[in-house]
Amino acid sequence: MARTFQVLGIGLGLMVGLVVLWIGAVYLISGRHLQQEYTLHAVNLTVADDSATLARGRHVATIRGCMDCHGMDFGGQIFIDDPLLGRFAGPNLTRGGRGAVLTVADWERAVRHGVRSDGRPLRFMPAIEYNQLSDEDLTALIAYVRHLSPVDRSDVPIRIGPLGRMLHVTGNLPLLLTARLIDHDAPHRPTPPYGPTAEYGAYLASSCAGCHGPGFSGGPIPGVPPEWPPASNLTPDPETGLGTWTEADFMRALREGRRPDGSAIDARYMPIRFTSKMTDVEIRALWAFLQTLPPTPEGNH
Repeated sequence: MARTFQVLGIGLGLMVGLVVLWIGAVYLISGRHLQQEYTLHAVNLTVADDSATLARGRHVATIRGCMDCHGMDFGGQIFIDDPLLGRFAGPNLTRGGRGAVLTVADWERAVRHGVRSDGRPLRFMPAIEYNQLSDEDLTALIAYVRHLSPVDRSDVPIRIGPLGRMLHVTGNLPLLLTARLIDHDAPHRPTPPYGPTAEYGAYLASSCAGCHGPGFSGGPIPGVPPEWPPASNLTPDPETGLGTWTEADFMRALREGRRPDGSAIDARYMPIRFTSKMTDVEIRALWAFLQTLPPTPEGNH
């Protein structure tokens, strides 16, 4: 009997030791990633402040979902608060917060590269979705946010929980540090002309990939609370995707939050309040792009 307890004790000790080693490795690796420094090429951008630019900036901020994290007034807000995953909040970007000191270069690094002014990565900034944002749209966005009334609100400190670190290290929380996913030396591609084309739709669709996946076939969304439903399949798959939908069905879904059968799309998870502001041309372009995708069963991202 004593021998049995001795063996059990050794086994338990080994298990505890392995867990401690694993936790230590997770914190060590994630800590290194958080402190990694990126050297980026300088980009020369000019920001105008005329009424047309400000209107364009407001539209870009809306359809690209910036308010989801930074709040409707861009004064910052908490968007994830979980004891295990962590607390994540968009900062105050108005002149009452960080906007007072951000340069155009700082904006470009943050939006396109997910990198702070000191070269370290931003946390939970989906720059992978905005890496190819055009100069025109980026500068319009900067002009619009700079034009907003200052908000007197302190930034909420970001905290990465043990589960958040583990998911990051295992590759299951890609949005935590998107700077690691971007080729920072890749040339910036010219933006396709505005129009109801698949090419322009691909430019817009980058904002959809965070939830629906790079292949747009949907599935469980990495890093969101467990009660969130899987993202829908946007490919033309006839069984699980949009294969039986028409362009009119798609436009109704984005404008009114209704499926072809009339059922409601849950606006808590699908940002209908933002997609409803897209122009007809933008929705038609997005539809044209999605029609070019290979039909893929749901859940493959």
